[in-house]
Amino acid sequence: MPNTTPPLSLNDPRALLRHLFDVAVQRALPLHNTAAFLPPPPKGRTVVIGAGKAGGAMAQAVEALWPADAPISGLVVTRYDHTPPRPAGLKNRIEVVEASHPVPDAAGLAAAQRILQLTQGLTADDLVLCLISGGGSSLLTLPAEGLTLEDKQRINRELLNSGANILEMNTVRKHLSRIKGGRLAAGCAPARVVTITISDVPGDDVSVIASGPTVADATSCADALDILQRYGIDVPPAVRTQLERGELETPKPGDARLIGHEVHLIATPQQSLEAAAAAARAIGLNTYVLSDEIEGESREVGKVHAALARSAALGRSDFKTPCVILSGGETTVTVRPRVEGQAKGKGGRAGEFCLGMAQALNGMAQVWALAADTDGIDGMEDNAGALVAPDTLARAAAQGLKVTDHLARNDAHGYFQPLGDLVVTGPTHTNVNDFRAVLVI
Repeated sequence: MPNTTPPLSLNDPRALLRHLFDVAVQRALPLHNTAAFLPPPPKGRTVVIGAGKAGGAMAQAVEALWPADAPISGLVVTRYDHTPPRPAGLKNRIEVVEASHPVPDAAGLAAAQRILQLTQGLTADDLVLCLISGGGSSLLTLPAEGLTLEDKQRINRELLNSGANILEMNTVRKHLSRIKGGRLAAGCAPARVVTITISDVPGDDVSVIASGPTVADATSCADALDILQRYGIDVPPAVRTQLERGELETPKPGDARLIGHEVHLIATPQQSLEAAAAAARAIGLNTYVLSDEIEGESREVGKVHAALARSAALGRSDFKTPCVILSGGETTVTVRPRVEGQAKGKGGRAGEFCLGMAQALNGMAQVWALAADTDGIDGMEDNAGALVAPDTLARAAAQGLKVTDHLARNDAHGYFQPLGDLVVTGPTHTNVNDFRAVLVI
């Protein structure tokens, strides 16, 4: 049967932008990227442990690629509903359990305890494969002495709402944990540890991805305490004292327990942006990749992208139209205080970026944009992100929706859902963080 799918073109900006997002996600899928980094089976046991939104897909990739006659077992934790369907005929050799993200829960605590138990009694003949992806900080939760799960949940919520960036959040998380910040790898000694990871952080710093459970940590208790104070986040007095005394310190670079361990990045934000750029060039678009490390307040980053698009549309920049402008990274959202009687806003970084961009573009006819999280979930909602069109503000106004009202209560979901402009993909089973594409015709 002949292919009846119409070719991508500027006549359908929505389909074009969604295609670029899909290409970016496809580039980061574990099965496509794992084989080159798997070591040979060891003399002793092979234990697989790990955590992250891509955990289920990473475990299946290892099961598919590991020699059929080589024993392998283990436990990986992923987010609820993020375990991909099992391919027909693929033998189940690695257990996958699910837990809560972005706020940890009892299931994540139980999984972390079990994972730490699997590291006990290993020898120098054994191999530990650690599968790490974004989201592991919440999924692999094991509070430090003096902290309860409820304490960790509260601190996590307050960090998420504070506007702290991912480096700051994970610095705190490492020092309030018994498993993060290199502690998991230290617990595996004397076994060899090979970490396979998918980056979701600006700069691909492996010590930040999922709070670096198998990587030495250069941050300190003093750093964590400073961040907590800066954002006004309380911890129990006994824990604060431990931080002040340096008693919750993490394994540092040069720690003998981590020598000889390997870390391999199998997918990164930059690789996904480059794949999307190649797809855009293939259909004749001028393509510009800004950076995979863009941070800042989401709505403000949206306004900056709008300014770049406006300049290109007016012929006032080096960006030649028709073009697509791509960027990645991890922006932040500072949750505004809720006015009494006001409905709670819903949404995430990508949606808030789109609110800021729509407001700044003010209906400019030549510009379309898509922003979405490559894991398929923007914040805690059911969408990956949203799409901005030249008529976004007009269609919203016809329904009585004001972009300023929705920005004031961080309610991107409530703004774009009635317009039919949410980007809904479901879990993608990978995670290389934010993806943004701005099309200027």
